[in-house]
Amino acid sequence: MAKNPTAKIPASGSAGTDKQKNARPGEIDLVALAIRFLEKIHWIILTALLGAVLAGVYVYFGATPVYETTSKIYIVGSDTTISLADLQIGSNLAADYQEVFKNWHVHELVDKRLNRNYSYSKLAGMVRVSNPPNTHVLYVTVKSTDPDEAKLLADTYAQVAREFIAAKMDMREPNIFEEAKKPDTPVSPQKTRTIIIGFLLGALLAMTVITVRFLNDDRIMTGEDITKAGGLPVLGMIPLQDGRHRSDSVYGRPRTEGKG
Repeated sequence: MAKNPTAKIPASGSAGTDKQKNARPGEIDLVALAIRFLEKIHWIILTALLGAVLAGVYVYFGATPVYETTSKIYIVGSDTTISLADLQIGSNLAADYQEVFKNWHVHELVDKRLNRNYSYSKLAGMVRVSNPPNTHVLYVTVKSTDPDEAKLLADTYAQVAREFIAAKMDMREPNIFEEAKKPDTPVSPQKTRTIIIGFLLGALLAMTVITVRFLNDDRIMTGEDITKAGGLPVLGMIPLQDGRHRSDSVYGRPRTEGKG
């Protein structure tokens, strides 16, 4: 009894499915992906330039510039003769003095003195106090969209804090080590950095889209794709011909211009 010769030949669809099942999940052909990037490099560059332009428009026309300046307070008292004990006390009180600027009374005194009608949360968000290591100096840093206001707030905070320390903590009034300087240039946005980030994000966006489309592209493009999908060797390839002569060349007949 003859055997059915087609019984052992799997259908192309089932062979492709079995091949996909045997493939390791998450496996990506990095070489092919790199080639795809090179093929689409013009789109990547175009999208990157578009990202840089959008970032430039934002920093020059959309973003509000923010200015920053710092006033400095010397923790040790104003006496001309300073003992070693004074220096040690100054070091220990640095953290305590920083807590003064978190007191709502200090913010209220600053607001009343300048007549700004700012809320406590807004003022607290504008001021930052730090103590550099191994120093007796407090840095009172203020950020504002107005450079004049930034300087005024920094100096006022320093003055109110030293008065508050002397009155409430029963300590010698600290010195104003350095008054704030009116800032000339904003600290944010950083124009060059923002434009570079926009350029990189634009390129990343384009590469992400290309990668997603590459991973979802299951079309058969080459003989290697046929082998991978069906597990069958490619015996030969038929070159693609011009569409005008395709139908005639298939049957081996030359194309005629007319009937007769």
